[in-house]
Amino acid sequence: MSEDAVYVRGVTGIQLHHVTDIQDAGRFLGNAVMALRAAFVRTGDERYSGLSAEVSDLLAKVRGLENAARGNLHALHSRDPERFVRCREGDEPWPDEIEAGFIPRHTCRDTCLYHDHDVLDAITQCICGRPPCRACVIGGEPAA
Repeated sequence: MSEDAVYVRGVTGIQLHHVTDIQDAGRFLGNAVMALRAAFVRTGDERYSGLSAEVSDLLAKVRGLENAARGNLHALHSRDPERFVRCREGDEPWPDEIEAGFIPRHTCRDTCLYHDHDVLDAITQCICGRPPCRACVIGGEPAA
């Protein structure tokens, strides 16, 4: 495992599963395949065509990883819905992700559907009484 720093995309309201990162990689690789094919069409240079084929093979591998990660996510949801909610809320890491370095999701910027957005059906999901954000208590900075 690498010790490199990575950008972790935060989303207000949920702790993202790593399938999101794999989806991003697939989109980027798909864009690279299209760009290389376009370069080949414009130039006729076989180097672009060959590289496009290599990246396309890599894209197929990434899609396989994406499907496996999504399958793990769906299995957790079916097998243990309470744990799924705890992971989605950022209270604990997803079971197929490492615990080292896990920081709870910042909830300090979450808004209440009932009180802040006037969604009357969401009264049972009111989050106004939550304790202070655990991530801030641990020492992280609030999400921007």
